Amino acid sequence: MSYRSRSATAGTEAVREARDFLFAHGTDYEGAVGGFAWPQLDEFNFALEWFDVVAGEHPDRAAVTIVGADLTARSWSYAELSRRSDQVANWLTGSGIRRGSHVIVMLNNTIELWEIMLGIAKVGAVSVPTSTLLSASDLEFRVEKSEASAIVTLTGLAERLDGLDPALLRIGVGGDVPDGWASMDASQDASDEFTPDGLTAATDTSLLYFTSGTTNRPKLVEHTNVSYPLGHLSTMWWLGVRPGDVHLNISSPGWAKHAWSSFYSPFLAQATVFVYDYTRFDAVTLMDVMETNNVSTFCAPPTVWRMLIQADLTGLAHPPRELVGAGEPLNPEVIHRVRDAWGSTIRDGFGQTEMTCSVGNSPGQRVKDGSMGRPLPGYPVALLDTVTGEMSDTEGEVCLDLSTPILGLMKGYYGDPEATERSRRGGFWHTGDIASRDRDGYLTYVGRADDVFKASDYKISPFELESVLLEHDYVIEAAVVPSPDPVRLAVPKAYVCITAEAAADPDAAARAIFEFALERFSAHQRVRIIEFVPELPKTISGKIRRIDLRARERERVDADDEAGQFRERDYR
Repeated sequence: MSYRSRSATAGTEAVREARDFLFAHGTDYEGAVGGFAWPQLDEFNFALEWFDVVAGEHPDRAAVTIVGADLTARSWSYAELSRRSDQVANWLTGSGIRRGSHVIVMLNNTIELWEIMLGIAKVGAVSVPTSTLLSASDLEFRVEKSEASAIVTLTGLAERLDGLDPALLRIGVGGDVPDGWASMDASQDASDEFTPDGLTAATDTSLLYFTSGTTNRPKLVEHTNVSYPLGHLSTMWWLGVRPGDVHLNISSPGWAKHAWSSFYSPFLAQATVFVYDYTRFDAVTLMDVMETNNVSTFCAPPTVWRMLIQADLTGLAHPPRELVGAGEPLNPEVIHRVRDAWGSTIRDGFGQTEMTCSVGNSPGQRVKDGSMGRPLPGYPVALLDTVTGEMSDTEGEVCLDLSTPILGLMKGYYGDPEATERSRRGGFWHTGDIASRDRDGYLTYVGRADDVFKASDYKISPFELESVLLEHDYVIEAAVVPSPDPVRLAVPKAYVCITAEAAADPDAAARAIFEFALERFSAHQRVRIIEFVPELPKTISGKIRRIDLRARERERVDADDEAGQFRERDYR
């Protein structure tokens, strides 16, 4: 197959210079943070000026490799994906998609996802990645909120689109395309030489991502042609991914973390995006897949790490060089178990849908258990006292100092200037997350500002208590919330998911967990109430909705309902 590559532009070289600086300081934290500068660009198109240029330099290198549930593997080279996305871009243009059009992308981890995302970028349109798990009402909200003019989704999900505006262009992936829909298969007949209609402004919108909605209705985050595509230079450096690496990220499409580790970071590094598209998680099979396919860098959320440590980790003979976790803070017990088996330490990191990775334990640096690391290159992180709003050296809300430009930060909340202004009050970007800082500059996550509460005038971090509870062999998951108390204002209560063996005798399980916690908690921290539950309420992206548990607990107390409550005082 012949391949027509694109020439590097001034934008390409500016990105390459910034990236190679980070490569040169791969394990030099002070040098990377002190000397890094974001590339300053007026125009930039990631698909045309980066991906296609890489495809010309490394045409045969695998860009994406997908292992299916049947364990068969298929790879697509940079050249193949560049050519294919040119076809998709031409076909989208012929279908009425123009520069600035908003297109919802609701697909699973199949190659069409990467083809359409690159194709949309080449046109200069806007991708709105969305989970395939959404209900019809959730999808309707997202279509209206994002002002989408088209949606690309699986034909098997057609019924969920029945109530949507008939004018919405429906593009189907898969067989049995419904009447009135366009089939993405038709893009195979389009020209494989795409010519853009002009330059792409760096500040134009390229992505709209919905937040996970842990405390309220999801907000819509607006990113530009550089804020995520190039802002993920910080994420790439934190991941430790390098040219030629095979990078596995366990993440579902539709959420920002997928863009972090399954799109921009590996492509910036000229690495391979590796996907294991399983239908049911099995730790042993996952390790076999990693071994067979020479996975060199691995990122997974805490839920996956917790499931992995239930298996015999020594079954993986050649663990990945780099291990990272993100999405929610990692518990120390998980880190210890993986380190003992694989000889490497999981490096935690912190960011949001609104930004790229801003804090992390970078490669080659000392990792302090429980800490999410230090500010990454390009991110001026400050802690602001939650009461006074003043700078704090020890603990406060994690904020970004806006006195200097931060490329990886969002443009704003789409269609919500008031929320955007609130998030930037006082010259700082406010994350809503609380952290403490030690004398070496390491930040440790305390919790969401909405989740931290007071008991007997002591501040309680749910995450800190949950981390201890998760060390017990009976505990699968735990969420701590305040239970209203007439004397102490509130006491810590834990909703706990336990193993089937422990569930056979809940009273004995409660006694064992209380005794375990008594040895590890200070007096003011002790969990006073336990309620065993089959599952915890979560967002579609898997984050615990403590707001639901807090409301449930208030209702229980108001109703004076003691059913299923195990109290510490009964086990002394």
